Amino acid sequence: MPGNPALSILLRLGTRGSPLALVQARETRALLARAHGIAPERLEIRVIRTSGDMIQDRALSEAGGKGLFTKEIERALIDGEIDLAVHSAKDMPTLLPDGLVLSAFLEREDVRDALIAPGVASIEALPHGAVVGTAALRRQAMLKRLRPDLETMLFRGNVETRLRKIAEGQADATLLAVAGLKRLGMLDHASAILSEESFLPALGQGAICIETRADDAATNRLVGAIDHADTHLALRMERAFLAVLDGSCRTPIAGHARIEGGTVRFRGLILKPDGSEAHETARSGPLAEAEALGRSAGEELRTRGGPGFFTGT
Repeated sequence: MPGNPALSILLRLGTRGSPLALVQARETRALLARAHGIAPERLEIRVIRTSGDMIQDRALSEAGGKGLFTKEIERALIDGEIDLAVHSAKDMPTLLPDGLVLSAFLEREDVRDALIAPGVASIEALPHGAVVGTAALRRQAMLKRLRPDLETMLFRGNVETRLRKIAEGQADATLLAVAGLKRLGMLDHASAILSEESFLPALGQGAICIETRADDAATNRLVGAIDHADTHLALRMERAFLAVLDGSCRTPIAGHARIEGGTVRFRGLILKPDGSEAHETARSGPLAEAEALGRSAGEELRTRGGPGFFTGT
């Protein structure tokens, strides 16, 4: 008996298999189904295991950088096994494979970081010499900038794994994105929400992006219906800033662009991994100049840091 054509698969969404990645894929599916008046069952979620999920014994900066969370999914996209990929925007390398584009961004969640340290209400209140588990050089550098006495240790794994490690006492504290905790319904684990002013987020933090084949007009039209224009513009600015600095997991870089009416405002920061030196800049201007302003901010910090800034020379 032939299947019901009304329930035939319309789009195949590729994603990592972590609980947070699946929540993000389901959110994308729900938005697409609502925008086009179709049954969610016609949008198939396919889990693709990435190198970043398999490598848990060392920092991403030592294993190959951000692309470890995307390359297997992008290969499936290029090969036509999926029609679109759902990613955390902060996981995306600045250069995409030929033929692929970031075609849409969902409305951004809270960009801030959360401190996970039972009974401790701030970074300043952590005991002298406390051990903080993190896999992010940005977080490590910013912690050291605020508290040079703190020790850091490698913490890999998904949100649930890192929360379990804290509960088991493997470290005194860790830092997680507020957006991820909110999406998982776990914000109650946060002992403090860090202000953006004192703890600038990662570029792309809090945003979900959709990657497609540039020549797939049908999918791009469907995805375009759920694109959040302000988030898309802000992320274009942040990625322009990052591209100038050749940002990867090897370089502690932070920044955030926000849209306020007809103006885009941006803060960017580069740090040495030990937090001993930092350079910050800011830009604001009309929306049409967002990418140019992002590049300008990156060029300024690249000049101010000098060629040996990230290598310690």
